[in-house]
Amino acid sequence: MRSRLLLFTVIVIVLSLSLASTPSHASARYVPKAADYFNYHEIIDVNNCQGNYCPYSDHTVTDGRETMNTAYPNGTVAAHYNYSWSFSNSSGYHSTGSSKGNFTYSSSTFYYVKGTDNQTGYVNPTVWFYIDNTVPKSGTFELLNTQMTVLDTNASYQLASQSRYVQSIHGQGSSSYQRNDAYGNFNAAYTWDAYFDRTTGYIIGYSYVEHDTDNSGNGFTYTDTLYVTTTSYSLANASAPPASSMGISSLLYLIIGLAVIAFIIIIIVVIAVIVRRRARLPQHAYDYSRTPTPYAPPAPQNIDLEPKQQPPEQVVIREVAKVKCKYCGALVATTALVCPVCGGPTT
Repeated sequence: MRSRLLLFTVIVIVLSLSLASTPSHASARYVPKAADYFNYHEIIDVNNCQGNYCPYSDHTVTDGRETMNTAYPNGTVAAHYNYSWSFSNSSGYHSTGSSKGNFTYSSSTFYYVKGTDNQTGYVNPTVWFYIDNTVPKSGTFELLNTQMTVLDTNASYQLASQSRYVQSIHGQGSSSYQRNDAYGNFNAAYTWDAYFDRTTGYIIGYSYVEHDTDNSGNGFTYTDTLYVTTTSYSLANASAPPASSMGISSLLYLIIGLAVIAFIIIIIVVIAVIVRRRARLPQHAYDYSRTPTPYAPPAPQNIDLEPKQQPPEQVVIREVAKVKCKYCGALVATTALVCPVCGGPTT
């Protein structure tokens, strides 16, 4: 019971700290004002060709400015756009150009009212550079003709033009359409990540990635990256995101999961200690009767070297010297005392 109470207390403390450290979202919706502006830098690349589209690629760099001239009481905003671009492709072609003009949009509906900042190919689009800054996480909004979903209301965005991270609202949208223009006729599928200032709802930057393919295996990748360079609105600094980008909810799940695992391990250890104490072996006297007797070498064995069979009879032949008998001339052994033939003495 004490362990469960401790685990519950830890979880409550972690949740409290996490919520306390999360910056609160903007509580008031920002309405555009006269003299609001931002300058931006945009890079468009067509590459990663496939099939018959190879080896084509191109590169476009655009620098522009959007300025809010007048904000009317009904929410209509009169604005001015101005940008210049430089284009080059793998065939060696180069060109430059510019565009500028006036347009109006509604700060309440976000739709263009009269004219656009040279947006073509869209049907009744919303503006791409301004959203409701109070939209909550998981809420939706429109950019041009794409529905976006808010993934994070306090995302860290790396602003390349200022070499720092800033606080932002991160929205993402994915869709597809049929491309039929100077690039050809292709099935286009894209994902659009856009980042907006948490205080005003104005654009900070975006990353657009599109893959174009046809039924014959031809195609290319179209990428569009934009970020602001200077703004009339202040951008709040943010810390760099961790190496593994993880939302607060995911972090809480991880902490809770680790706490549960630690709690289970503690229970297992406690049970193991209890079982070990109960399973101690009883003390017992040493049984000397089982002590082995000292080593004694075996008694020597009598070895009988006598042969078991009678040895064969041996005949010794001795040679005896003989001399002639002086009486009869017969050969007589030198050991004989008399001649065996005549009987005469040998001496």
